[in-house]
Amino acid sequence: MVNAFADPSVLASLPESFTAMTTTASSSAPAYQPALAWFTALAGAWVFVLVMLGAFTTSIGAGMVFPDWPLSHGSINPAGWLTDLAMFAEHSHRLSAGVMSLLTVAIAVFMHRRESRPWLRRLAVFAVALVLAQALVGGLRVLLDHLHIETVNTSVGRIFAMAHACLAQIYICTLLALVLPVTRPWIERSASATPGEGVRWRALSVACVLLLLAQLAIAAVMRHSFAGLAIPTFPWSTPAGDLLPADWNFRVGIHFAHRAMAVVLSVAILWLAIRIHRDPAAGRAARAVSLGLTLLLVVQIVLGAASVLTYRHAYVTTAHVLVGALMLASCFGLAWWAYRDAIDAPATGGAAPASSRP
Repeated sequence: MVNAFADPSVLASLPESFTAMTTTASSSAPAYQPALAWFTALAGAWVFVLVMLGAFTTSIGAGMVFPDWPLSHGSINPAGWLTDLAMFAEHSHRLSAGVMSLLTVAIAVFMHRRESRPWLRRLAVFAVALVLAQALVGGLRVLLDHLHIETVNTSVGRIFAMAHACLAQIYICTLLALVLPVTRPWIERSASATPGEGVRWRALSVACVLLLLAQLAIAAVMRHSFAGLAIPTFPWSTPAGDLLPADWNFRVGIHFAHRAMAVVLSVAILWLAIRIHRDPAAGRAARAVSLGLTLLLVVQIVLGAASVLTYRHAYVTTAHVLVGALMLASCFGLAWWAYRDAIDAPATGGAAPASSRP
């Protein structure tokens, strides 16, 4: 088999940290381990519970219901949190974040004891560092909220809240990068994958991931700048039906940027889905995920419109954030899968039998 990294143009197109992590392959093909695969997948799925609770907390404005951290009113079981909605939302988010941290550590330990691929063990350690950094940023969002920045009319805490939301998306990608390589389809294909498979659309899949990360960063700034209704009409920017807003300020600008990026993303995702379905080597799994991504895109557009038309109803905006995270996970999964021959170079070559293609 010819390693994809033998082509200098491929090496140049990837970040140095990515190539350093992925060019080290194990001397022998990894074996599928059901316990490791299932535990990693179930633990990774918990992140969407965490995202949902965090989005709901922000949607109802409960992020500062407890002024202390890591405890809530000085306790792990604050009085009244089961009956007060705001307290329940924020404390549930904190408890679920604690569970996520423990699960990430457990994944790293499991990987260290059972996984033969060094790059995957290092990635698990990175995931632990990332989840701890995420927890710290979330704590600083609370502890520094009293500090105000006059020049941008916001608090230091809200700046950390934006960073907290962006790190969450990177963490989702990191977890998925751990989940996929221990699944049976990945391991079986890594042992007998066709060199360069997915090359027709893998660069486009990476572009879609980057666009989604940019869109989610814009959305985080918009939400924590209270700009969700800066343009209160949809799909036009004014009641008179104008494409551009009549008046501009930071909140209007960030809201309009979110809408404009949504148009760009829609075109890119639809293009990716078409490219995948036209690629005979894509496989059933890639086609299914691309179809699911397209359906999520439609749902996300409807939820985005509904969040404006319902004046940011908490359940609608929470669903909007959750679907955005699912779109990122789907798109990143396609990109990670498309690069699997470069990420996890097999020890033996040979073409994959058609019956083994997912």
